[in-house]
Amino acid sequence: MTRHDRTARAGSARTSLYDEITDKIVAELEGGRVPWVQPWGSAAAKAPLAMPKNAATGRQYSGINVLILWGAVIEHGFPGQSWLTFRQALALGGNVRKGERGTTVVYADRFTPEDERQRARETGEEAQAIPFLKRFTVFNAAQCENLPEEIAAAAPPPEPGLIEPRVEALIAATGIDFRIGGNRAFYVPAHDYVMVPPPQAFFEPINWHRTALHECSHASGAPQRLNRDLSGSFGSKKYAFEELVAEISAAFCCAALGIVPTVRHADYIGSWLKVMREDNRAVVRAASQASKAADWLLAHLPDDDAASGDAAIANDGRIAA
Repeated sequence: MTRHDRTARAGSARTSLYDEITDKIVAELEGGRVPWVQPWGSAAAKAPLAMPKNAATGRQYSGINVLILWGAVIEHGFPGQSWLTFRQALALGGNVRKGERGTTVVYADRFTPEDERQRARETGEEAQAIPFLKRFTVFNAAQCENLPEEIAAAAPPPEPGLIEPRVEALIAATGIDFRIGGNRAFYVPAHDYVMVPPPQAFFEPINWHRTALHECSHASGAPQRLNRDLSGSFGSKKYAFEELVAEISAAFCCAALGIVPTVRHADYIGSWLKVMREDNRAVVRAASQASKAADWLLAHLPDDDAASGDAAIANDGRIAA
């Protein structure tokens, strides 16, 4: 097989995988379900609110894999967010129960074929790496048996009383100019500040946290932070894509902090669908950017001691340390 054939074959496989992921999420949106919010609907009573993680390594999944695994928890009613490969279950002394079907997640990387390395050596040019998506199968811990007790048991949900102070402390620690007031939530890139109405203005005050994290996710894209393209005007594809990034990032942050908000921004579903139908890689790229935004925000989370009292709402309506 020639280098061209390998590249074409790899490209075809990637396109097929992007199509599969996008088609599944489009179907969810068309059914009125927002995949990155649904874990706080029908599955909330079963699975603890959390980011999915690998039970063997302790590492959290990121990007599109979070949405894929949350979707599997919803579909099958799993009681936890811990996952293992077949071999990892065996290595831990357990096994996947007979007849269980796994969930396909993806891994993105690049590799340089040996003939390309040889060509680069002969011509003096830089070797060109080929991007690829690799599929692999994981199983929820609930699909396994004979696992160690600490892995088989689902973690209890966090106490609701600890949530709001942690969000206040997190926002204060980011250094984002965060203002509370008015009747609209928005981020102004030109002046780099966030404005969010007070919690009392929300029909369900818990949704203040999701809204605040959504707008802070926008702010994470400023040039001095993660430097995303925030130039899209309202109604444009760039605008819809950035809204998708911020909405998924807010969901990731909520899951990490144990916040249980309800669905918001339902009016954006149409624009999200348009973006995904025109670009089968859009939701994968958006989820990747959302992971980076959420990681940036959560990296500022102070220790519990700091969160208990260091953040307070200042008299001028801003959150201050």
